Amino acid sequence: MEVRINVSRQQVEKVFGLEEYWCQCVAWSSSGTTKSQKAYIRIAYLRKNFEQEPLAKEVSLEQGIVLPCRPPEGIPPAEVEWLRNEDLVDPSLDPNVYITREHSLVVRQARLADTANYTCVAKNIVARRRSASAAVIVYVDGSWSPWSKWSACGLDCTHWRSRECSDPAPRNGGEECQGADLDSRNCTSDLCVHTASGPEDVALYVGLIAVAVCLVLLLLVLILVYCRKKEGLDSDVADSSILTSGFQPVSIKPSKADNPHLLTIQPDLSTTTTTYQGSLCPRQDGPSPKFQLTNGHLLSPLGGGRHTLHHSSPTSEAEEFVSRLSTQTYFRSLPRGTSNMTYGTFNFLGGRLMIPNTGISLLIPPDAIPRGKIYEIYLTLHKPEDVRLPLAGCQTLLSPIVSCGPPGVLLTRPVILAMDHCGEPSPDSWSLRLKKQSCEGSWEDVLHLGEEAPSHLYYCQLEASACYVFTEQLGRFALVGEALSVAAAKRLKLLLFAPLACTSLEYNIRVYCLHDTHDALKEVVQLEKQLGGQLIQEPRVLHFKDSYHNLRLSIHDVPSSLWKSKLLVSYQEIPFYHIWNGTQQYLHCTFTLERVSPSTSDLACKLWVWQVEGDGQSFNINFNITKDTRFAELLALESEGGVPALVGPSAFKIPFLIRQKIISSLDPPCSRGADWRTLAQKLHLDSHLSFFASKPSPTAMILNLWEARHFPNGNLSQLAAAVAGLGQPDAGLFTVSEAEC
Repeated sequence: MEVRINVSRQQVEKVFGLEEYWCQCVAWSSSGTTKSQKAYIRIAYLRKNFEQEPLAKEVSLEQGIVLPCRPPEGIPPAEVEWLRNEDLVDPSLDPNVYITREHSLVVRQARLADTANYTCVAKNIVARRRSASAAVIVYVDGSWSPWSKWSACGLDCTHWRSRECSDPAPRNGGEECQGADLDSRNCTSDLCVHTASGPEDVALYVGLIAVAVCLVLLLLVLILVYCRKKEGLDSDVADSSILTSGFQPVSIKPSKADNPHLLTIQPDLSTTTTTYQGSLCPRQDGPSPKFQLTNGHLLSPLGGGRHTLHHSSPTSEAEEFVSRLSTQTYFRSLPRGTSNMTYGTFNFLGGRLMIPNTGISLLIPPDAIPRGKIYEIYLTLHKPEDVRLPLAGCQTLLSPIVSCGPPGVLLTRPVILAMDHCGEPSPDSWSLRLKKQSCEGSWEDVLHLGEEAPSHLYYCQLEASACYVFTEQLGRFALVGEALSVAAAKRLKLLLFAPLACTSLEYNIRVYCLHDTHDALKEVVQLEKQLGGQLIQEPRVLHFKDSYHNLRLSIHDVPSSLWKSKLLVSYQEIPFYHIWNGTQQYLHCTFTLERVSPSTSDLACKLWVWQVEGDGQSFNINFNITKDTRFAELLALESEGGVPALVGPSAFKIPFLIRQKIISSLDPPCSRGADWRTLAQKLHLDSHLSFFASKPSPTAMILNLWEARHFPNGNLSQLAAAVAGLGQPDAGLFTVSEAEC
């Protein structure tokens, strides 16, 4: 008898190279052929990406929680377990939780102890996969304790009682109690104690009246002094003799004897301090925010008829200012550090705030702050995960989330908030909206780009990579887009980082996928500096389309005799929604290469990046892992020059006096067209003519926008040439060279 074993192989899935085998025993004898049953052998595997991952949630106490999880496809099917802060969740030990047949984790009634990071873990005999962690926050809304007993009746025939927001107290961002914590009322007649007024009481009343009369007389004297100084300010600024100096910048040094007309900036040591309480923003989760503002005289008389303009500078350190702001409750997530925040003290001369290397700035034009007022203004960049920004449907975050404040301050002119965006602006592909957070914490659409009303409180100049928002109300803003077609695309930036040197048998290459904005680039560079990584290739731009397909990355052409990849699959994926919603930072994947030859140092390979069912883009990686290539040489962050806060004339390219001369010359309509409308056309801003015309000074709006777009590297001579070419009779006053300015 002869026995043979037949083996057949059938490939069932090409992408992952999975194969199925069967074998059969066949015996031949004189009596015939005998075959055994087929035995099947399948190759076990477990894919990398989860079909559904748990999402972060915020729930109230005793509310139910459901965290879904669909594990990756695998053979044999993966088993699922849940981790709470890296500790295994065991339903047999905690009757408040259970895991469904679909692998979802259910918490019947949320407790404070359930606030944690939850991770879904899938495993089989081949591998173990972890989902992205989902942060669950269980918050508690505050509730009042019972009223205390009424106090004893006082001499004023009233008594009071109190209560506290402690039953329970708000926890983990819960709402504060609503209502008053103190109550008073008149006592009944039998409890009220009346006393007759004696000679001592009469003397007390007479003394109080005398003090009140003295205070009134002192107030009248101060008002008269203020009015006289204000008249001196108006006459000095209106003096036409100082406007003939041409495009010369205003000096901030002490004036010389031969230049009595120059304005000098000195600190105002005579200002008084009052408390400003924003009336436009009611209490959100605590007492109304209060900020210290200064009201005082801006002009002090000097000898010889000259005047000195005063403007204040911050008197406290950045840490003290942020600490004071952190006690306010209008913005719950105001950062406690100063790296993404700047502030300054401003008066009617205006100024500028900038957060370096983020593309974010706030321009405060002259006369935006009422004369006689001094405001302390801040500018803050928020991390997306720190702010609740609800996005509906196909909406996506295109810009950083930026706050400027304090909210509710009175502005007489629009300020301009500048920030980057990563959209490819096209009216056929995008519907763009400017969102603003209300005092109650909800987000509202305050502007639909392309449908602006000329008299609207908000307006936006949208450019290829930046937007400039005109607003007369400070607050928290973000630019959100909704795709109208599959042609809508976001600009992403790919950055490749790796260790400075390979000190082990493994080498990790980290590929970041970020919004193409300065603030996202700054955060990753700072993170990699801490990790000791270097940029191994110049950043590349990728246009990511609204196609619902994931982004795939793979490394090719790795010399197999020197290196090998430790990945079990041929590529890695970043889910579409993780990229599209724009609220997740530091999206990246890591490729781990293992050294085959101990003496290997050089490595040259190719990175492929493509969107599923989309166009693939190839990025070559050629580098030496032992060479100290500093990413400062490859990644040159644009310098935004100067200090974060600039106050007064130094914050503007156009000198203050020449600015006033241009405004007075171009605001009046001209029959020959040589007015502000022609200037807007020369600067390619004629699409905003209706908005400019709705303002008291259209020329001022044009110059403000030019300042916001071109600081600090604007070509002032080009602006001077545009003004001089309008054909005004006195246009020669505006002719100036860049060196003279």
